Amino acid sequence: MKQQNLADSQTLHKIWEDAYNYAIEKTRSNIAFFSDGYPAPASTHNVYAKIANTDWTSSFYNGMLWLSYLHTKDDVFKAAAEHTLPDYQQRIKQRINTGTHDLGFLYILSAKAHYLITGSEEAKQTALDAADLLMERYSQASGIIQAWGDLDDPQQRGRIIIDCLMNLPLLFWATEVTGNAVYKDAALNHLSQSRKTLIRADNTTFHTYYFNTETGTPIRGVTAQGYSDDSCWARGQAWGIYGLALAYTYTHDTGCLKDAMRLADYFLAHLPDDLICYWDLIFTEGDEERDSSACAIAINGLLLLSSLLGVHDAKALEYRTKALAMLLELCRNYTSASIPHSNGILLHAVYGKPNGVGIDECTIWGDYFYMEALGTLLGTAIQFW
Repeated sequence: MKQQNLADSQTLHKIWEDAYNYAIEKTRSNIAFFSDGYPAPASTHNVYAKIANTDWTSSFYNGMLWLSYLHTKDDVFKAAAEHTLPDYQQRIKQRINTGTHDLGFLYILSAKAHYLITGSEEAKQTALDAADLLMERYSQASGIIQAWGDLDDPQQRGRIIIDCLMNLPLLFWATEVTGNAVYKDAALNHLSQSRKTLIRADNTTFHTYYFNTETGTPIRGVTAQGYSDDSCWARGQAWGIYGLALAYTYTHDTGCLKDAMRLADYFLAHLPDDLICYWDLIFTEGDEERDSSACAIAINGLLLLSSLLGVHDAKALEYRTKALAMLLELCRNYTSASIPHSNGILLHAVYGKPNGVGIDECTIWGDYFYMEALGTLLGTAIQFW
């Protein structure tokens, strides 16, 4: 049995290596085309258009470049990533579409990753500038970071979304490097409000929730990209799994760990036979589209959960086993290897089904998190978050 397990381990390692090499070479082949821009959030007919640094998704491409550099040590990836720093600095200076909580997404995988890998003080300061900008969206009275839009917009005022759990690490990190507790305090308050309202009693999650910004009173939960207000949007559930596990690494609050496990258990219990979720977990069979990007995010959350629980924990083994099985399915049946003209990596993702955007396409975050999982298993990735 031990020899069989070893053989299986060696086989899996080869699969991860081959898959990662494919993704890295696809990233390499895109450098010239995106030298003066970034991939669009989602592809069209499995091809990403080039856009300026105006969307919430730009830095997933940076993350792919940094992951590729860490694995290969090829300076072409490092140079391409470093080349973008002035662009991110300019975005802050000119406040180009910075009215969003996604400053965490944008600057963790660009400026913060740049600093972690190279030690660049300029990149470090850029990430801290982004944290300061994110703090402008924090409401002391309600203890939340508003997700989208002008702070006085009646349609967006007081709205949080589950995705923001992935933006909080920028604030936790800012306190670590500056010693200023204001960032961590805001993150902790938003985390607390999110756990109280976004997670339902049945372990599903709301996509978004509204608060009264003057009193902090929770108002109602709704969706923006899920099937319905009461359904469970798959990518949101995945953000919750990973985001809460990450929150535990900063807070050591076991409640975060338990909540992450609640969400993980529900996610895993509502997968179809091939383990790749539909775009909303209300679907477990039928003709609805899968969302490979949600699975890629969840895989990273499950791997982190497994490592936090420890090798002797039964749930840790379950989470790792399921994560590897999901990743294996993605490697075998969900990559663009079968579509040579595609400049994406992971097929069959969904950006926003209700909005008719990026349906059954590549998504740049799906590509990134697929690579992050492979780099983690192969031991060359670092924890950017």
